[in-house]
Amino acid sequence: MTPLDVSPPNSESSASYVRHWLLLTVLVLLLVGTGIGLRDPWPADEPRFAQIAQEMVESGEWLLPRIGGHLYPDKPPLFMWAIAVSYLLTGHMSIAFLLPSLLAALGTVYLTYDLGRRLWGPRAGLMGAILLAFTVQFAVQGRTAQIDAFLCFWATLAFYGLARHVLLGPQWRWCYAAFAAMGLGIITKGVGFLPVFALIPFVLARAMNGSHLAPVPIVSSRWLWAPLVLLGAVGVWGIPMLLAVAFSSDPAYSAYRDDLLFRQTVERYARSWGHIKPPWYYLTEVIPLFWFPLSVLLFWLVPRWWRQLRVRDGRFVVLLGYVGLVVLFFSLSPGKRGLYVLPALPVAVLAAAPMLPTLWAGRAIHYLSWSLVLVFGLTFAGAAAYFLWIDPSAGVELVAKHQFEPWPALIALAAAALLAVLARRPSLGGQALLAWLLAMWLVYGLWVYPNFDSVRSGRALMQEVAQRMGDGGELGLVDWREQFLYQADRPVVNFGFRARDRRAEVQEAINWLRQGDQRWVLLPDEHLSPCFDSSAAEFVGLAHRERWYLVNAQIVLPCPDQGTPSGQ
Repeated sequence: MTPLDVSPPNSESSASYVRHWLLLTVLVLLLVGTGIGLRDPWPADEPRFAQIAQEMVESGEWLLPRIGGHLYPDKPPLFMWAIAVSYLLTGHMSIAFLLPSLLAALGTVYLTYDLGRRLWGPRAGLMGAILLAFTVQFAVQGRTAQIDAFLCFWATLAFYGLARHVLLGPQWRWCYAAFAAMGLGIITKGVGFLPVFALIPFVLARAMNGSHLAPVPIVSSRWLWAPLVLLGAVGVWGIPMLLAVAFSSDPAYSAYRDDLLFRQTVERYARSWGHIKPPWYYLTEVIPLFWFPLSVLLFWLVPRWWRQLRVRDGRFVVLLGYVGLVVLFFSLSPGKRGLYVLPALPVAVLAAAPMLPTLWAGRAIHYLSWSLVLVFGLTFAGAAAYFLWIDPSAGVELVAKHQFEPWPALIALAAAALLAVLARRPSLGGQALLAWLLAMWLVYGLWVYPNFDSVRSGRALMQEVAQRMGDGGELGLVDWREQFLYQADRPVVNFGFRARDRRAEVQEAINWLRQGDQRWVLLPDEHLSPCFDSSAAEFVGLAHRERWYLVNAQIVLPCPDQGTPSGQ
């Protein structure tokens, strides 16, 4: 079996290098940055992180993140710090909360391009970086403030450093930089250590006498510095945090430390309490859809990868071995979310990069791409026609539920697909697909963002709450959502963050209501009975699959003793 020709990198002029960087910058800004500033944070996660960052700036307390005054133990603070710094620099949270993810996306694309050109040549590196920018999961996460795009940057930087060391080195400084990036990844999200997995296939490739590996000694005292560098990076925040906990007499600090270090890491991985999925979830439900269009290329890539592995090309052993280990690592945990495997995506694209020029020169990819654009166009046109003319009642119900008319977006995407297939013949279908994907993200950022925002962000419901209460009313929240706290137009009292004893939380809210004449509590309908007169409660809206009501002291009913309140 003849191995694929993946020659050493070609020479590259400084002018073409700058052009490539400018092209990638513009591309990422269009695919990921379009629409920033046109929406507020949306659940899940975004309102929480934005609120934490805002409280950091307002309170000056940056060491231990808080939300609604309560310690937030789910994640380390580096990502929230980045949002807070962006807020200080821009003065607008609608820009600041998405800015770290956008910059992380830019950095990840730059790193992918630079490593790709060093491994395979400038053309392959550029095509790989472009493919990464267009991949659905990458663009989706770059457009959200869910930590994972930020984590992906640190993971890619760490892999880049290790690859510079074990594939293009030896370069011990890059090795140490990689471990420093892993440390910063850990204080972004606990799994920031993932790139260390790349050393496993490297050792295996060396044992197999693989080619294209740097003469890095497997056993050397210089490796001992690497974990120390990692711990030093973690210690930038970890040491002050542990000291603050040690010198505090508040039991909430100790609970914060234990929850963060154990429950949110080890226990969450080994005995997940949410997002339970089967072991094959990533292979059957995530990669085929969310790694599109890379996933479409797998039919051609897998045989070519196998040839390179058969001839023991160490570059492919390391790249594909790392991707496989990351997917395996998350597959072994019962709790799974599609975005968890994002750190493997840039490396998977790097493994595909040397094949992309040959595939792009062929006809099969273009004919398939052209056909897909046609299918997408017909699908969106069919969806618009169904809701507008075939079953208008379903369309009315959809609009009533989401307070958002999707027809203009559906028609725009159908028209963009039609124009793409008319403008490019099937032999240039790849260009049609990329043009349509770009149009999709432009429509999403410039039209869907502002038109869907009031409901999705919780702003519409909180505006209704403010109108019902009047200017002088005080507001309390029970079983609250972070977006309500973020969107409130006045100071808000809450009675615990994720309180485990909802009855005690309700009782504390009742006690608070009785202490003032202009006090109201917002809560979901499940907490009305037995302590509030449901017929007198004011319904303010349906949001996030729940019905929300305003209650005051006048509609409190005699109810069983709820126990001792716990929480603020």
